[in-house]
Amino acid sequence: MKNTIFTGAATAIITPLTEAGIDFDKLGEMIEWQIAEGIDAIVVTGTTGEGSTLTDEEHKAVIKYSVEKIAGRVPVIAGTGSNDTAYAIDLTKYACEVGADAMLLVTPYYNKATQKGLIKSFELIADESTKPCILYNVPSRTGCNLTPESCAVLAKHPNIVAIKEACGNISQIAQIAHLCGDDIDIYSGNDDQIIPILSLGGKGVISVLSNILPKETSEMCHKYLDGDTAGALKMQLDYLPLIDALFCEVNPIPVKAACAAMGWCENYLRLPLTPMEKDHEEKLIALMREAGINV
Repeated sequence: MKNTIFTGAATAIITPLTEAGIDFDKLGEMIEWQIAEGIDAIVVTGTTGEGSTLTDEEHKAVIKYSVEKIAGRVPVIAGTGSNDTAYAIDLTKYACEVGADAMLLVTPYYNKATQKGLIKSFELIADESTKPCILYNVPSRTGCNLTPESCAVLAKHPNIVAIKEACGNISQIAQIAHLCGDDIDIYSGNDDQIIPILSLGGKGVISVLSNILPKETSEMCHKYLDGDTAGALKMQLDYLPLIDALFCEVNPIPVKAACAAMGWCENYLRLPLTPMEKDHEEKLIALMREAGINV
């Protein structure tokens, strides 16, 4: 059995942006609040962190700043995947050097590699990493799906220890659990499937919801893992309308609007992403208030 990076909820944290660049002061404030609220880990420069439109320098700066700010209090997971394997290797090496605790490696987007290509790419990146790697399967965004059979091959690599599954297909995730067993930890990549994936032996979630409800998202996971399955299920179902609102437009558009309403950032995204439609935003804010969030 490989070492588990974290159990519970990791926040796929936004990157506070302005026209001038990254607002590191706001990022630092948000990190401190996340830790104070009891989050179990923090993921930077992922999908929610707009890693795909950060410059190379910005990407590295966010990773380095976050590692230094968090200072070992919770694991820091750096999004270092790319559709260019060579670039992913370079970014992974950098994140290892500055002290990130683990890497999050998305399936190469746009290229639409074969399973052979996906396996080769992930193995090469993991070979060059000195830290554990989490595969990230999100076919709705990348155009390719990492199959359970390919996952089982990759799970044999000593540096590949987990997968963030956002395929949305519970049957596929069950197959991963069946084929990989203790060789790989499974994290939900969808906030509406936290409890279903925990029921298949998952270790937690890499979450968008926890940007605005870190304590509650972690509590949902730990309730389930501690045996309070009914309490955890109630939380999952109670938060479904809010989760749906956070994904009514492409992530991270809604969560950026939510975080802006909470004072964590400007409601600013890099093109091609644009701010949330007004009617959607009004509904999201109303649901946040219902959940007890002060906005």
